[in-house]
Amino acid sequence: MRRVSVFGATGSVGESTLDLLAQRPDIKVAVLTGGRNVARLAEQARAHGADLAVTAFEECYRDLKAALAGSGIEVAGGPGAVVEAAYRPADWVMSAIVGAAGLAPGFAALSQGRTLALANKESLVTAGPLLLAEARAHGATVLPVDSEHSAVFQALVGEDIAAVEKVILTASGGGLRDWPLDKLAEASVADAASHPNWSMGQRITIDSASMFNKAMEVIEAREFFGLAPDQIEVLIHPQSLVHALVGFNDGALMAHLGAPDMRHPIGYALNWPDRAHLPVSRLDLAKVARLDFAAPDTRRYPALELARQVMAAGGASGAVFNAAKETALDQFIAGHIRFTDMAPVVAETLDICAARTDMGRVPTTLADVLEIDAEARVLAGQAGLRRHRSHSGAA
Repeated sequence: MRRVSVFGATGSVGESTLDLLAQRPDIKVAVLTGGRNVARLAEQARAHGADLAVTAFEECYRDLKAALAGSGIEVAGGPGAVVEAAYRPADWVMSAIVGAAGLAPGFAALSQGRTLALANKESLVTAGPLLLAEARAHGATVLPVDSEHSAVFQALVGEDIAAVEKVILTASGGGLRDWPLDKLAEASVADAASHPNWSMGQRITIDSASMFNKAMEVIEAREFFGLAPDQIEVLIHPQSLVHALVGFNDGALMAHLGAPDMRHPIGYALNWPDRAHLPVSRLDLAKVARLDFAAPDTRRYPALELARQVMAAGGASGAVFNAAKETALDQFIAGHIRFTDMAPVVAETLDICAARTDMGRVPTTLADVLEIDAEARVLAGQAGLRRHRSHSGAA
């Protein structure tokens, strides 16, 4: 019987993964991890008969322990416990923890030769070469779970990567795609956290509105598929039915279409290298009737140009970019900066780090990445504070 662990079980990707696992009696759920929503984590652990449930927050340990009392399910708490859980026996591991917190558990799973289903964007953005090298060193497998990268992965089955001319990642444009440019600064957290097509968590939905998620995916595609930056394009596709396209040297353009449902890419990774029936909607193209595409406006989505800068700079810039992006998002959600301040905060942090010799080094270990991440968060926090003060008129 296959053993499966889900890291980030209470998030949208984790929930979708468990929905699929509930229909698979041939799979044993080994580990579930979550954050502060311990009530949901405990409910999931009981429903799926998990061996171990872990909250990433030590202060939530007692509540989780109480919620699972009498179940026989082992309980642990704290970031270290999440990493330790990744060493537990498992054949397939879903990496769905949001943010840099997903790095260490992912590396731990790879060190055990696991198949890692990667939904954590930050892993490839901040430490792509290191993560892929770790997988090769231990005979582990990394499978993409982002819908766009899964689409590219599927389109490349049986193809020679050398025949690829370009990859096109599609983007819905997010909840603010039709707002006038001069009104974007007024967008609230609720405005940015409303998505027209996908049901996702708050943070990723806001990242969709700013297109920082797509900027991350561009960098991911470069790392995962070994593409040159100029081979990766982005198109606005409001229907979110075409997830990616791959262009070949004979002029062919292969598109992957499917309903906007994360259970498809998750299910593909779960069943790879085979395909299996999935409980997702089937497209009726006659009803769809039309598919629209447009080039993204970089004035509306400056994050895309920042991704190009990161790929050109290399070194630690991916780690800096992600840390600054996460910090700027925190500041926006807290009401300290405007929606349109996030990209400038990231740009300023990248510029500061590029001018510092200690921040420009190429990270050679996960510890290097985490050290750079921590320092970049401090610098991004300071950049955000400066913008907050300029808006408030403070000295």
